Amino acid sequence: MLDTPVTWPNGAQCAVLLTFDFDAETLWLGRDPTNINRPGTLSQGAYGAKVGVPSILQLLREMGRLPATFFVPGWTAERHTARVEAILKDGHEVGHHSYSHKWIEPTDPAGELEEMEKGLEALRRTVGVTPVGYRSPAGETSNNMIKLLVERNFLYDTSMMDTINPYFHPHGNNARALVELPWHWSLDDAVYMIFSIKAPRAIQTNQHVLTIWQDEFRAIYQAGGLFDLVMHPQAIGRPSRLQLLRDMIAFIQGFPKVWFCTCRDAAQAFVQQAA
Repeated sequence: MLDTPVTWPNGAQCAVLLTFDFDAETLWLGRDPTNINRPGTLSQGAYGAKVGVPSILQLLREMGRLPATFFVPGWTAERHTARVEAILKDGHEVGHHSYSHKWIEPTDPAGELEEMEKGLEALRRTVGVTPVGYRSPAGETSNNMIKLLVERNFLYDTSMMDTINPYFHPHGNNARALVELPWHWSLDDAVYMIFSIKAPRAIQTNQHVLTIWQDEFRAIYQAGGLFDLVMHPQAIGRPSRLQLLRDMIAFIQGFPKVWFCTCRDAAQAFVQQAA
């Protein structure tokens, strides 16, 4: 059985989140720091900053000035500050995505805390943003993660995959301490589009990806849920993949009562309807 439908603003049946993990080079450095000596490898991430982000911003403007949320590691904000400023200039939300995209290791709480704090500090220092939302690198989590987010007054997390609608994480005596905006690998472009020598996978055609995304949207729309599309500028920002995104957005826009919103807006709406 699917979740109970959420009451979205203005009678919307489905909320749509267009989210982009702006990892840039951290996707390659976070798991293997020796890649710092491999400019060809890092150039895959650099593409996201040089070409992907500007192209995505233009597409969102052309499709109706649609809102989006970009989850940005602190390292990326430090080295591609102008691109993050462009994201903010277009009115999009910037969320927290660690400092260097290192995967959370549950046995290393000190390292997890360092990534959290350094990422927050970098976003504040470079672009003046104190984020209200967090997405863990690669969806890796620990039992300590929610505590860290609540203590730092985050509004929401989007790292879990246990349902299709928002819900509350309890913490201490507060049963509604943090909103969760669930995602899923089937709605993540990386598994279809990003190739690595150390972790090779087949590159999927646009039609293959579009079919999966459209089927997922139809089912979530019917259930009155949350459609959380996870993308990466270095992947979805490739020329043909941009057309895929354009086609997917046009498909969604063909349904009535759809609300395109930022993650912050969705979390706030969920809090208000649950009051």
